[in-house]
Amino acid sequence: MDVYHATQYLAQAANGAHRDKTGQSKRKAWLKEQCRTLKHQSNGAQKVLNELKRVSRKRLTADNKEKVKDAIRYFTNHLSMMDYGRYREQHFPIGSGVTEAACKTLIKQRLCRSGMRWKDKGLKTVLSLRALVLTQSR
Repeated sequence: MDVYHATQYLAQAANGAHRDKTGQSKRKAWLKEQCRTLKHQSNGAQKVLNELKRVSRKRLTADNKEKVKDAIRYFTNHLSMMDYGRYREQHFPIGSGVTEAACKTLIKQRLCRSGMRWKDKGLKTVLSLRALVLTQSR
């Protein structure tokens, strides 16, 4: 799960956490703290989910309540894939940029040349070989 998508949901939910105009600095601080917890703490996604549930119990406008509920739903559905603190300790990428760049390098450049047509079996074979050739740790 890409951490960027999770932070988008948090940004929307921040309006529910601090919705008045005087709360803008509080809203930014709340969002920054939740993002830090999510990215750096072990079990951070669960802690953020608990905070979102706390926020959902506040009196909110219908629009803000829906944004908080959307964030709760997203975190609940993807919680098992969001241990970003542990992923960072193991030096795993937590954003989709690395994956998107790999797709472009591995697939797009090789398979989308002029006049190329691929059957499933041949495509899988070429992609496997290409991945092995481009893996630096091999």
